[in-house]
Amino acid sequence: MAASVLPKRLSGKVAIVTASTQGIGFAIARRLGLEGASVVISSRKQENVDQAVEKLKEAGITVLGVTCHVGNADHRKNLFKSTIDRYGRLDIVVANAAVSPSIDPIISMSEAALDKLWDINVKSGILLIQEAAPHLEDGGSVIFISSVVGFNPQGSLAMYGVTKTALFGLTKALAAELAPNVRVNCVAPGFVPTRLSSAIFEHEESKAMVRSETLLDRFGSPDNMAAAVAFLVSDDASYITGEVLPVSGGMRSRL
Repeated sequence: MAASVLPKRLSGKVAIVTASTQGIGFAIARRLGLEGASVVISSRKQENVDQAVEKLKEAGITVLGVTCHVGNADHRKNLFKSTIDRYGRLDIVVANAAVSPSIDPIISMSEAALDKLWDINVKSGILLIQEAAPHLEDGGSVIFISSVVGFNPQGSLAMYGVTKTALFGLTKALAAELAPNVRVNCVAPGFVPTRLSSAIFEHEESKAMVRSETLLDRFGSPDNMAAAVAFLVSDDASYITGEVLPVSGGMRSRL
């Protein structure tokens, strides 16, 4: 959708999006900004943050960039302090950070890889919302970015998928804890060409296998995911909480 015709559903809102200097995270930050939100983007590398900030400013978006490794407690605290210092409020948090350090089977995966998967894909999301909760305005919204593989964690993405399954339960639990003032939902993207999924898209065989399981016979885009997030954090979704929205072109999405 062209920026000129996007609804300004989020005017006056402030949104933090983690891991948001490229791929799905950047598309989400851009979409929220184009719908009127002031956005706070973050990444582990300052260079990436600076480049993404410039791109968003060129699109007319009000943006603050903060270096943040979500696994670092001081970085998380600074992310929220910087946001409140600049904007004085917080309405939306999108937890997008994830890693996939190993494609080994679960039965033989190293403890170090297991720890990293848990720490970044699940634990950091919990700690992020613990930091966010005191600042979220009444009517605020939290979004976890999971994955369609969370519904059927197998093969080379099995343990990664298990951490994404955990986000489904976390969404339900936090929706209950933060109700009725803050809504919590989850988006489960299908297969989208990004840096994280590059191993799949480098091989024609794996691409063909994934595509064959997609009813729409095509891969998703970061903008597809951003549109879903923009809906869920808007007042148009004000009666939706505790839900997982698959955006996967018709791939299997039942546990």
